[in-house]
Amino acid sequence: MSFTPPPSWISPAEPLAFAVAKAADNPQPLCHMGYSSRSTQHQGLFQDAESALLVMGGAVIDDGPTGIKAPDGGWGWAILWGCFVITGFSYAFPKAVSVFFKELMREFGIGYSDTAWISSILLAMLYGTGPLCSVCVNRFGCRPVMLAGGLLASLGMVSASFCGSIIQLYLTTGVLTGLGLALNFQPSLIMLNRYFNKRRPMANGLAAAGSPVFLCALSPLGQVLQDHYGWRGGFLILGGLLLNCCVCAALMRPLEAPRQSSGSGPAPQRPPRRLLDLSVFRDRGFVIYALAASIMVLGLFVPPVFVVSYAKDLGVPDTQAAFLLTILGFVDIFARPTAGFITGLKKVRPYSVYLFSFAMFFNGFADLTGSTASNYGGLVVFCIFFGISYGMVGALQFEVLMAIVGTQKFSSAIGLVLLLEAIAVLIGPPSGGKLLDATHVYQYVFILAGAEVLASSLVLVLGNFFCIRKRPETATEEERHKPPEDVRVDSREVEQFLKTEPEKNGEVVHTPETSV
Repeated sequence: MSFTPPPSWISPAEPLAFAVAKAADNPQPLCHMGYSSRSTQHQGLFQDAESALLVMGGAVIDDGPTGIKAPDGGWGWAILWGCFVITGFSYAFPKAVSVFFKELMREFGIGYSDTAWISSILLAMLYGTGPLCSVCVNRFGCRPVMLAGGLLASLGMVSASFCGSIIQLYLTTGVLTGLGLALNFQPSLIMLNRYFNKRRPMANGLAAAGSPVFLCALSPLGQVLQDHYGWRGGFLILGGLLLNCCVCAALMRPLEAPRQSSGSGPAPQRPPRRLLDLSVFRDRGFVIYALAASIMVLGLFVPPVFVVSYAKDLGVPDTQAAFLLTILGFVDIFARPTAGFITGLKKVRPYSVYLFSFAMFFNGFADLTGSTASNYGGLVVFCIFFGISYGMVGALQFEVLMAIVGTQKFSSAIGLVLLLEAIAVLIGPPSGGKLLDATHVYQYVFILAGAEVLASSLVLVLGNFFCIRKRPETATEEERHKPPEDVRVDSREVEQFLKTEPEKNGEVVHTPETSV
């Protein structure tokens, strides 16, 4: 048997070691497999192993019953649509509620800072309840949690329409609706990860496009509802719209394991599941990603908050200043699916972590250049480039996290990451506001935001290059193993082994290009 050298995306110092059993009735001892030739006999094995490592960055773990393969289509398109709607509500709703702020200020005799706490609490619940959502999903499953979340979100807005004080609005619109949206957002991403494998980058990009699409739709809708029915009627109708989250939850059909034939032995058992898997912190790739994401969030949301005020400070009329956010959102709508499609290309996908790092660098650089704008035209150009980079970040952030930890640990990993980002969300915009109050110079705010996002890009790429790509020297022992020529290879057995291979020394084995 002849052997071809390993492909370029695998480190030559650590070739892939496949362990396979020979046949069904008379199983042979597991034996190490080297790289097979491109013959018809072993081509399926090589393609399945290559695809698995490319998708999960070496951490190929299945969250459902063993033996299930992501359909990459079929009912997955319904899952994608549900995730699109849930993402739209989750990210756009806290911003769309701000349309009612002036009416609330007049109703309760309060200031803007008091009403702004409604959106802040919504975002804090969306991010800060990540671990709670992880525990619920691991205990009850995605569909029941999402159904409960949809009811909570709707109940919060309906109850808010009867509130008589701002404190009651904090509890209903902020806490109840925010918790309901959180219980929908995280499980929808988990289901998307289970249904898509090869097409997952594109699916993530399309689902992330729900955020700008819903923002463009909900803000004008909220204004129309307020004009015709007042803020109470508007809240009541929005509460009814949030019941669509329950419809999306009903779409989240779990993947079922294939039925076993009578002679194939007992059905494979799913490994025991933890309510919150803290072992992800032993994965250096996850730690570096969490650190970089937390730093990024410090500055990521600052420019959209201040760009309209920046334009007004330059003497731009209010209508033209508000149009800047429309430009940003319109560009974002197309940037997210485009970034997902590009990331899904076979030659690009192994380098998704570097593409994500480039997106953060691009976003930070756009902030720094935006600080030099001295007229409306300069701010329009800034919003175009910021929208492109912002869309790339939105499309890639969860795709890269999925590639780091795999399917089994994703439900816990995303909850922990969102909790860390919640802290940064509460620090970032207020720190920019304090800097503005102290200096009264918008350029400094944009420079601070750009520096924070640039720092996160450097943390990700340098951490990946120096901390993760290093290999233990003992790995070269694998090169001495060659497969016996009489072993018949079954690609399904190899895929099953990759999904059940234990972690080594508490760390996940990574390939170099997708090592984070």
